[in-house]
Amino acid sequence: MINTTLCYITRGDEVLMLHRTRKKDDINHDKWIGLGGKFEDGESPEDCVLREVKEETGLTLTSWRYRGIVTFVNDICETEFMHLFTADGFTGEMIPCDEGDPEWIRKEDLGKLPQWEGDRIFLRLLEEGKPFFSLKLVYSGDRLLEAVLNGRERLR
Repeated sequence: MINTTLCYITRGDEVLMLHRTRKKDDINHDKWIGLGGKFEDGESPEDCVLREVKEETGLTLTSWRYRGIVTFVNDICETEFMHLFTADGFTGEMIPCDEGDPEWIRKEDLGKLPQWEGDRIFLRLLEEGKPFFSLKLVYSGDRLLEAVLNGRERLR
């Protein structure tokens, strides 16, 4: 089981997204995702998201919220707990990222980007302001088989 963070930083009507283009054998290759990565030993979700955002963008978060947890199950990789955050405050200057290209995307254009189908579901939940949630996403490769919200409600 892997623990990771995933953060969506907003600036007005834009969201900072990462176009994953640079890592070899990347399950996210060519997809647009939020910022984040794997926990290091002894880190809390907050420690991890702050470190990962700084490493990937050069930005220091000053205002963030822990919004939910996504259980990502896929038949081609280890199960992952993704701790979801949103942020609307930061300082610093953007730096190049060795995993892809960070870019500010208008919220209304997010749906046009190549993404995991489950990402579209939790981005909608975040945008709707849902209280802290647990979302289980089950995939076979790139194909979403099941999405279950809070252990009860099947979504699609």
